[in-house]
Amino acid sequence: MTKVLFSDVRILDCSGADPFLGHVLIEGKRIVGISRQVESLSREGAQVIDGGGQATLMPGLVESHAHLSIDNTDDLAKLGAIPAEEHTLLTARNAKLYLDHGITSCLSAASAKPRLDVVIRNAINAGEIPGPRLLAASPWLTVTGGLGDLRTQHMPYVESMALVADGPEEYRRLTRELIREGVDIIKLVISGDSFVPHAGSETTVMSEAEVSAAAEVVHAHGKRMSAHARSAESVKLCVRHGIKVIYHANFADAEALDLLEENKDWVFVSPNVGFTAIAAYEGSEWFTEEQVQAMGFREELAGAACVVKELKRRGVRVLGGGDYGFFITPHGQNARDIDHFVQHLGFTPMEAILSMTKYGGEAMDMATELGQIKEGFLADLLLVDGDPLNDSKVLLQKDQLRAIMKDGEIHKCVNP
Repeated sequence: MTKVLFSDVRILDCSGADPFLGHVLIEGKRIVGISRQVESLSREGAQVIDGGGQATLMPGLVESHAHLSIDNTDDLAKLGAIPAEEHTLLTARNAKLYLDHGITSCLSAASAKPRLDVVIRNAINAGEIPGPRLLAASPWLTVTGGLGDLRTQHMPYVESMALVADGPEEYRRLTRELIREGVDIIKLVISGDSFVPHAGSETTVMSEAEVSAAAEVVHAHGKRMSAHARSAESVKLCVRHGIKVIYHANFADAEALDLLEENKDWVFVSPNVGFTAIAAYEGSEWFTEEQVQAMGFREELAGAACVVKELKRRGVRVLGGGDYGFFITPHGQNARDIDHFVQHLGFTPMEAILSMTKYGGEAMDMATELGQIKEGFLADLLLVDGDPLNDSKVLLQKDQLRAIMKDGEIHKCVNP
């Protein structure tokens, strides 16, 4: 059994406690020993990675809203036009890129084609390609006129990353079909979005009967659900029908907040503010000031901040990461969300890091195995040159990640 000792490292265990100097011993896939600086762990037979008392050892990052099959696009129609073979290779490259950036686990938030996530998940699990632990999702399941439906009457078929269905019977059939093909997560598009002129973010485009039909099938098969849910009513539909991860929720009203609080033992909110924050305040390369104002990016970010602060006060778990892989949020920059949470949502640096570690592990249904440095946990670890609590942007620099470990296997190690 392979043994690795991280020696003389600053341990950020992501329990919420302050970092401490110490050593961490790995055997096989798991953490088997943690000691304080004054104590010792056996080095016999172990590969020793020395942190020199300065490098930070922390859990691998968990991306809560991954789109591995998106190509940093600004056009969903172009994405839909990529042939399946090339699209599989693109997704595999992004999976490796995520692991290269210290992202060791992902909850997918939609695949651009029905089986892309499934194929990549299976190849990662078989050790055929490098990549993060992955819960595979369906494409967006949307309604006619919803986000991702790019058709018009004069162009009745345009592929994007959405499958369009209407009515409860269509949702039952489609959900069963996707579960048959091997997805872990069914992703619904319940609300509108600021990029849909005829169905903005405050609208709810799916009916309760449609949500209920999909949920009935998902729960019967023991699978999971997530949802694009910006409007207040869409958030309420999510909670009422057992949707575990709710994306955005930026227009949640008092009733929605109460429901989330009442169900905080199983529900998670992933606000995905990266795109909005960059568009609002750093987007002059892509959006004119008139476009920023017309699309309401700053107002949407301010609304998200109010909702998330209230969720945090009520003890609802909030997840970091999300919607990376678009033109202003390129893959690999996912850890920017830690800084966004501090700058825009009122989180402390520790709280922001926990949103992509401890709570990510809980959202993966691996609360006793993932997202913290504890004995018995899986050895998904990052050795970072620097202190992410003082400067989270260190996590964006690949050359600052001295070691990356997933399941006890070293993906990268630069050991001076």
